[in-house]
Amino acid sequence: MYNKEIKVVDCTIRDGGLINKWQFSHDMVKKVFQAINASGVDYMEMGYRASTKMFPPEEYGTWRFTRDHVVREIIGDTEVKAKLGVMVDIGRVEEEDIHPADESPLDFFRIATYLKDVDKAIELAKLIVDKGYETFINIMAISAVSDSDLAEGLQQISDETDVTCVNIVDSFGALMPHRVAQLVNIYKDNLKKGKSVGMHAHNNLQMGFANSLEAIKEGVSFCDATITGIGRAAGNCPMELLLTDLKNPKYNIEPIYQVMEDVFVDLRKEIEWGYLIPYLITAALNEHPRAAMALRNSEDKDKYAEFYKTMTTPECEVN
Repeated sequence: MYNKEIKVVDCTIRDGGLINKWQFSHDMVKKVFQAINASGVDYMEMGYRASTKMFPPEEYGTWRFTRDHVVREIIGDTEVKAKLGVMVDIGRVEEEDIHPADESPLDFFRIATYLKDVDKAIELAKLIVDKGYETFINIMAISAVSDSDLAEGLQQISDETDVTCVNIVDSFGALMPHRVAQLVNIYKDNLKKGKSVGMHAHNNLQMGFANSLEAIKEGVSFCDATITGIGRAAGNCPMELLLTDLKNPKYNIEPIYQVMEDVFVDLRKEIEWGYLIPYLITAALNEHPRAAMALRNSEDKDKYAEFYKTMTTPECEVN
């Protein structure tokens, strides 16, 4: 599946931090950065950028805020080959948190938004573009959006912003390959020339990798992945699978395997991610995995049948 046009975006720290409130050590993040940088992966999302007025620093780790000076500490004297960036959520970042690009070690921002907030995403995108950054918009929970509403929102983004790419985000891990193909073509049909399509797949139905391949086949330009598939709940398309399949000689997978050995073997003993039955259940119902995540953090974490019944049985009043 050699495709020299695809750009791979690493989300290991940003999406992985959703598991433990971004409480990763500087040493761990530095090892991940060095591995991604050495591997030839095109983009690395270092974490989120958020306002400390909205998220108490004593509760959240460094990578919930990902300040410029911390990124510089991680880079050190390394020659940076990958583009570095962060994600921002609508309403959770302030203008003062985003410095001009010529004063920052970051190259790009990705804006996470639900379709209902597309107007707010457009305004934030304009601000970030004006500050000199390459800018992406990620439309979340795409499996819960109607085609007509999606087409309208994409046209608005296309007409009113200078973003590089708009990403399909399977937040619930509910998509199957045939639906991914349909969505890619809806995006392509409604975005003007010069604006690319990207894919961010979750693995609740064990379709993260398959859906990423389908998106690539249908013509996306950017594809997200994480080392060992780490990410919220069932996690994401695994980086090691994607790089192996792309067969692009610019990618060197050996540093990825090394950091898996050095960091992720032990990390799996501390935090949990990957395909599990509760995440299958929420995805099959096209629901956010928060209920499954709560179950996995409880004493009843393996009571699958009871969880399924709770999720599928409507509450009824007894007359």
